[in-house]
Amino acid sequence: MTAVPERESALGDAADQHAPRLTIGEVLAVLRDDFPDVTISKIRYLESEDLVHPQRTPSGYRKFSRADVTRLRYVLTAQRDHYLPLRVIKDHLDALDRGEPLPGSATDAAAVPPALEADGEAATAPLSPDQFARAAGLQQDQLADCVQFGLLATDADGQHPASDLPIARAAAGLARHGIEPRHLRVYRSGAEREAGLIEQVVAPVLRARSEEARTRATEKLRDLAGLSAQLHTALLEARLRDLLRP
Repeated sequence: MTAVPERESALGDAADQHAPRLTIGEVLAVLRDDFPDVTISKIRYLESEDLVHPQRTPSGYRKFSRADVTRLRYVLTAQRDHYLPLRVIKDHLDALDRGEPLPGSATDAAAVPPALEADGEAATAPLSPDQFARAAGLQQDQLADCVQFGLLATDADGQHPASDLPIARAAAGLARHGIEPRHLRVYRSGAEREAGLIEQVVAPVLRARSEEARTRATEKLRDLAGLSAQLHTALLEARLRDLLRP
């Protein structure tokens, strides 16, 4: 098998061409300290999405340069810290490779909420109702209303997951404008319908029940969630512009 040439990248340097290359297992060991959830399947998936371009030996083994590892760090950091979907990260990498400014803006990225981690759970410990209400800026009766009308839920111990704070903070902000939790059921219903639509797209991938399938499903969920949020925002802004027209 002929070795695949490495794509030139602004994330590498000239000395990188002469540095020893790493196996995929060695790359995993390098990245694990900063990204504990990264797996070999994840790295292979990012390669299949054309985000990293390791060379191949005549026997077909992947060999990663320092530039490849830098690209992987860029991708993983953009996902973890900025919740960017892969399509946006790929645009960023392509722009960097061409020596151009990064395209778009933070709003174009349609970032996925931090709660959507690779394992589907948030890492922060749950909060008591008092702690949660203070962190969200809600009064206790408002928090109770959010639970009553299905916007928020508690665990078996009566505590709130920290991943629900963005919902609670949005509810607190709307309450300051006179929109109470009882008015927000329409948002929950809409979100449930959107989630059901996305589930139909992702479910066939999850049926494979393999680690690689779960990785693909997680990335697809991120991308679909970002696109859904982008569409929702655009439609709402268009409707509100109509209200301001003479």
